[in-house]
Amino acid sequence: MRVIMLAPPGAGKGTQGERISARYDVPHISSGEIFREETARQTPLGRQMSGYLERGDLVPDDLVLSLIKDRVVAAAKESGGYVLDGFPRTLEQAEAAAGIGRETSTSAQAVVYLDAPTEVLISRLTGRGENRTDDSEAVARHRLAVYAEHTQPLVGYYAARGILVKIDASVPVDEVSQQIFTALDRVKD
Repeated sequence: MRVIMLAPPGAGKGTQGERISARYDVPHISSGEIFREETARQTPLGRQMSGYLERGDLVPDDLVLSLIKDRVVAAAKESGGYVLDGFPRTLEQAEAAAGIGRETSTSAQAVVYLDAPTEVLISRLTGRGENRTDDSEAVARHRLAVYAEHTQPLVGYYAARGILVKIDASVPVDEVSQQIFTALDRVKD
């Protein structure tokens, strides 16, 4: 199973990505976790990304692709699939990922789009209690605005490709998972 998670911040990409990963026995690749690890380790890429992350801005495409590409291709080749959480986030990244997928026979089979109202998302983002630098309401609202401008257009892109699965993410977590599994169980290799 090769799945891309598409959702605004706070919709549950991480939680649902982990559940999909466990159900279909494929790696969960979270760009946010990779970025935070690189930043914490103060790698050259981590230092470049830290300002973007603290402001809630998107990390530039070239940095993202340099960190994600090899992990995705390796996961697909080794396990037969992946769950991509937080990538792609721009149309340019989506087009680059599609090209890589065609070249390596690792294209996504489904894009799970988690949809929830803004106030639900703000509540979730500011109530996580993880002491992340991106947990304040101002940063949360900025992140949602960045998502609306740069990532929301991917909904139409993936719908046009016929692989978008829209899920109501405002319901309890287990109900969201059940909606996802029902849809993904129908996806064929």
